Amino acid sequence: MAEPFGVPAAQVLAELAAEDFLTLDETGGIQAAYPFFASPTEHVVQLADGPTVWSMCAIDALGIPVMLGTDAVITSTDAVTGEQIRVEFTNGHATWQPPTAVVYYGATPADGPAAAVCCGYLRFFASRATAEQWTGAHTDLTGAVLDQLEAERRGADIFGSLPNN
Repeated sequence: MAEPFGVPAAQVLAELAAEDFLTLDETGGIQAAYPFFASPTEHVVQLADGPTVWSMCAIDALGIPVMLGTDAVITSTDAVTGEQIRVEFTNGHATWQPPTAVVYYGATPADGPAAAVCCGYLRFFASRATAEQWTGAHTDLTGAVLDQLEAERRGADIFGSLPNN
């Protein structure tokens, strides 16, 4: 609670949202604290011996196991075919199903928080072909199709790992 320090909690949350560390819902409650989302999304992360959590996008989902230093299973769906994508992290190594799965890493040209500008456009696809089909229908986006290793690297670079204290 920030109020003992003379700062109302709502002000602290608003400042964190303005700096794009989290998003708030219409009541001022925390909706997301990157890489986690407070309610179910299409990007589900089952932590080993832990809870099921959700992320706003594919890169967030890929960053969670690295950030927490834990094994996890990520499931999502291809936006074109509805095919399930599964990424299993075991001892720091990821195995993807289907083996052809990729991530589209894109954004709109607008300014604003990541939740509005890019999170809806960082998606898993079962193949490069379906990612390209989807991006062909979204000509307002700029981005690239990432192979598995590059997508994993982006998640790790953004979210890193927490110190083991």
